[in-house]
Amino acid sequence: MSIFFCALRRQFSKWRAGGAAAFIGLVAASAPAAAFQWPDDYVTRLQALALIQTLNADLLANPSATLTLDRWCGAHRLADPPTIVADRVTGQDKAPSDEVRAQLKVGPDEPVRYRRVRLRCGEHVLSEADNWYVPARLTAEMNRELDTSDTSFGRVVRPLGFRRTTLSAKLLWHPLPPGWENGAPPPAGGETLAIPDFLLEHRAVLTLPDGTPFSALVESYRRDVLAFPAPAVPLAGK
Repeated sequence: MSIFFCALRRQFSKWRAGGAAAFIGLVAASAPAAAFQWPDDYVTRLQALALIQTLNADLLANPSATLTLDRWCGAHRLADPPTIVADRVTGQDKAPSDEVRAQLKVGPDEPVRYRRVRLRCGEHVLSEADNWYVPARLTAEMNRELDTSDTSFGRVVRPLGFRRTTLSAKLLWHPLPPGWENGAPPPAGGETLAIPDFLLEHRAVLTLPDGTPFSALVESYRRDVLAFPAPAVPLAGK
């Protein structure tokens, strides 16, 4: 991460020395999400990359994606109050694969439940998550809440003091091409930056303090994590 941010600083210094015009400023926090359109230029792409990598680092450094998104939502004023709500998606049951059962360290006959949710802050869906978990390793009250409410998994199981092991973290969108830090030109674009639906994918296993796994997750982070105005960049000397 230090190499990335050092390269980012060098690129900002080059841009500022060139006397480029100032970029779009902050708008009122109450503006509708549709107004948050980022200009398609080199510095904005650098900003998008820095923000995605910052979120990625925060997710990797914390056991609960829900609580990390709570903080992200509050810091970027995506909603008031900035609280993550889990919208359950029903009717899409997925049986655990052999790989998932191996991650959970359960046999072929051990019950494994599936829960799919969209984690939302206000009107913004920030992530979608597939979750396979072992009900026998949770309390009866936790299982009841997971079955009957939209409370996020991370909040329900927080009393367990669980740990998170990330199996993979994949960047699904690259705002700048390989070699950008050495001056490779950005992709040709239009007036507004085209941000795809999904930006990041994490695969992780949650474990009890004794190391016993109880949940296997696939989390896909959506474009609405950037549903705020592009950061303003001051001109050199200002």
